[in-house]
Amino acid sequence: MSETLKIFIPMAGWGTRMRPHTWSKPKPLISVAGKTTLEHLLDMFQTVPDPDNVEFIFIVGPYLGELQVPAFVRENYPGMRAHFIVQNEMRGQSDALWLSREFLHGPAIVCFSDTLLDTDFSFLAHEEADVVAWVMPMPDPRRFGVAVLDQEGWVERFIEKPKTMDHNLVVVGCYYFKSGESLLPAIEEQKRRNIILKGEYWLTDTITIMIEKGAKVRTQNSENWLDTGTFDATLETNKTLLDAGKANKTKDETVNGVKIIAPSYVHPSAEIRDSVIGPYSSVGPNCKISNSKVEETILEADCEIEDAVLCRSLVGIQAKVRGKGDGHVIQLNVGDNSDIFLL
Repeated sequence: MSETLKIFIPMAGWGTRMRPHTWSKPKPLISVAGKTTLEHLLDMFQTVPDPDNVEFIFIVGPYLGELQVPAFVRENYPGMRAHFIVQNEMRGQSDALWLSREFLHGPAIVCFSDTLLDTDFSFLAHEEADVVAWVMPMPDPRRFGVAVLDQEGWVERFIEKPKTMDHNLVVVGCYYFKSGESLLPAIEEQKRRNIILKGEYWLTDTITIMIEKGAKVRTQNSENWLDTGTFDATLETNKTLLDAGKANKTKDETVNGVKIIAPSYVHPSAEIRDSVIGPYSSVGPNCKISNSKVEETILEADCEIEDAVLCRSLVGIQAKVRGKGDGHVIQLNVGDNSDIFLL
């Protein structure tokens, strides 16, 4: 792959399903298993052919996205060739790519920001298909988009949110295009026909138009698909990532009155006393935890937890939780800079 690979990451949505956390930061900057979702996503692309010859195009939302994502990328990935496009109106995936069309030339990957895959991109060096869509079989595909295959195994079309379960190959939000510029006439046609669902232009409809024009599209199975689009999904993804090697506490240990149950991630700067952490907990930098138990929970940076028993909770940056100290288990979904005092 001699031409520069462009990796497009649309992330302009409002993140309403991850409130209250997305009132103060864009969804990709929420932490899971010791890193932001965005960092886990960028780790996926280490296997692309010629990883030094890559450019990233981040399509961000107004206000929080345009303020925080560029600053985060520049601070944490200073050598990255990155471009930032603002999508001011939420008009869908294809519209996001249309806004970034100056970069749509040569080979391209489009991957949505809340999609974490277990995949190896190295095969793209010899890929012959015009488009590759990553899929995963699911028993009930009706909440998703699905790929419909013809008798030879090529994608015939895509269906967004099918009403039946006749086709179970769910598209998981990652696509490869041998020629990025081939998307442009299809998006133009999609807009001309006004092929729209709930006010948005969907990329699967764009690719279906490409198939009508002769594009050869195939599927690539993903072994695992981790979703960080909802509260429950984020906690499940945290568990899966900790099991998959993202934990830094892989054995149970007890030191100075603090018990860590593996697998868990505890940032070295966290201050913990008289507490139990884990299993399946992620504790961010500079957290302070005392006389508490934290299980299957994500604590973002600078949290303070006192006299509380948390299970399946997500606590935002600089939030404070003080329990009754009575051992009663609570589940919380607490945004950044919040104070929770249980009386």
